[in-house]
Amino acid sequence: MTKDITTEHVFCDLRYLTLLARSFPTVADASTEIINLEAILNLPKGTEHFLSDLHGEHQAFNHVLKNASGAIKRKVNEIFSNTLRDFEKKELCTLIYYPEQKLELVRQHEKDMDDWCLITLNQLVRVCRNVSSKYTRSKVRKALPKEFSYIIQELLHESSDEPNKSAYVDQIINTIISTGRANDFIIAMCNLIQRLTIDLLHIIGDIYDRGPGAHIIMDTLCNYHNFDIQWGNHDILWMGAAAGNAGSIANVIRMCMRYGNLATLEDGYGINLLPLATFAMEVYGDDPCELFIPRTNASDTTFDEKTTQLIARMHKAITIIQFKLEGEIIRRRPEFLMDDRLLLHHIDLKRGTIRIEGKEYELRDKNWPTLNAKDPYALSIEEEELMRRIKHSFECSEKLKKHMRCLFTHGSMYQVCNSNLLFHASVPMNPDGTLKAVRIEGTEYKGKALLDKVDQLVRTAYFDADGSPEKDFAMDYIWYLWEGKDSPLFDKSRMATFERCFIDDKSVQKEEKGAYYTLREEEAVCDMLLDEFGVTGQHRHIINGHVPVRSIKGENPIKANGKLLVIDGGFSKAYHPETGIAGYTLVYHSRGFQLVQHEPFMSTDQAIKEGKDILSTTIVVELNSHRQMVKDTDKGADLQKQIHDLEKLLYAFRNGFIKEKERNNE
Repeated sequence: MTKDITTEHVFCDLRYLTLLARSFPTVADASTEIINLEAILNLPKGTEHFLSDLHGEHQAFNHVLKNASGAIKRKVNEIFSNTLRDFEKKELCTLIYYPEQKLELVRQHEKDMDDWCLITLNQLVRVCRNVSSKYTRSKVRKALPKEFSYIIQELLHESSDEPNKSAYVDQIINTIISTGRANDFIIAMCNLIQRLTIDLLHIIGDIYDRGPGAHIIMDTLCNYHNFDIQWGNHDILWMGAAAGNAGSIANVIRMCMRYGNLATLEDGYGINLLPLATFAMEVYGDDPCELFIPRTNASDTTFDEKTTQLIARMHKAITIIQFKLEGEIIRRRPEFLMDDRLLLHHIDLKRGTIRIEGKEYELRDKNWPTLNAKDPYALSIEEEELMRRIKHSFECSEKLKKHMRCLFTHGSMYQVCNSNLLFHASVPMNPDGTLKAVRIEGTEYKGKALLDKVDQLVRTAYFDADGSPEKDFAMDYIWYLWEGKDSPLFDKSRMATFERCFIDDKSVQKEEKGAYYTLREEEAVCDMLLDEFGVTGQHRHIINGHVPVRSIKGENPIKANGKLLVIDGGFSKAYHPETGIAGYTLVYHSRGFQLVQHEPFMSTDQAIKEGKDILSTTIVVELNSHRQMVKDTDKGADLQKQIHDLEKLLYAFRNGFIKEKERNNE
């Protein structure tokens, strides 16, 4: 309080307090703000949702946002437990999730729309009151659509149960209907319910690749009210491609070809694939490319035989180009210690074999028409021209630029929030449990310092002007992050893409995971990492994605006695057979942590027409002995600092160090 503030405190901060006085020019203004902030501190904390490894599954992702991982359904069941039948509650939930589409269906069969709107509006007001109850009126007001702001505020804060206000509230709803604004108002209320149910969204990496809608997910995030992203290895791959790194571009296209995902490249970002298609038909037109048939079972897209063959040839063409481009980087950067990935010069083109670590293996595909035996890592003239045109297409995509700005503005290598340490994959460690020192440009980094350095290099690669040594190194390093053994986004002995493509022997395809993935099972190791990143609090956790949790085999996502949670449950359809589920959401509300395990999402169309929600199972991870309030959060700590500054300003006003100034005299 102000009694603890001294003249010395005020003198030290007098310049800052003078600036603060511009926003709060009188004792009354400063006092009012203190009262407001103190009240906010005693509200329940907002609900945080954590998702990871979305991998382009936009329909499932959007549905999980719309139903708030089942939270809206639970609230509707609580509010209308005995007053609505099950199918009526299901209809109300579907309306909240997809208001425009559901209204269209209702109009087709409902005989008395006015009566339906009257009932529905009253139901929506009750749900909205419930989800808005933990927020200040000011915060709710900022979330309201402008055209209905005043009306919604009146409905939320005035009850028809009050005898003096009953006719007033009823008349508001009746007038909404009689003026023909019911549909627009219902849509606005449903969107508000969705928005207020999730206060903060954390994406723990890997928005891109495999599924067809990464660009749609990014569109959603770019317009979302409050979120952050911890970059995953697949995100970094796209960030490198957008920066113009040729190795990253080739990897991005190969991944899209592998999963038959042309939608993200062509429809999402307008990447011109015609040069690749033309090149592939010219060079591999007689090659069946059987090893490169796309995995269309991993997406919703189906192709006819002719298109499938074309994609397979494009897939092979870009794969060979990728190995050449990666070879250029590896030879240019011996400090990356990746010579074991230089494999093309070990191929015997005549015999169709390759020698790896002294052992000879037969290649599954023996047609290598673009490989120059004298310099197998050199692109042909046609390949160089092809990559020049594709690189230009990536660098000129306005949608891709917008999404990259979003990833940089809201993203980072890691995040510390409310006693939780969030990062996608790993912090490189030695087998003895100590942090691994990684050498970058002659300096060793480990732990937090390593992730900070990587974050800086990624930004240098994208934002710095071309031509500087710093930019050149960062451009190569952003590719290294995709498959380098000491990359905190990968952390494996190698990426055996070549071996998986061309060699049958499973032993040569093996990728050894870094020590972190084993050591993170130990509570002491997790505590050491939490200390390293300055994470405090009685209940603190590490939250990761990256490695799918195989629930089907009994693997537990909760590790190290509850200190670490791995929330990659396999949103990607390609992982459903491995995990046995279709993703997790970790929910952190005022009473504790809950892990929501999702079953596969059928389709948006079925969700709307048949009311088919995602079936979800909730696992209680941790419940707090007392309800957490805003004052217990990082935001609360910031508000308490603001209160202390305002108290110093009051002291300065009352002791004549700063004079009050009426706003109309400014």
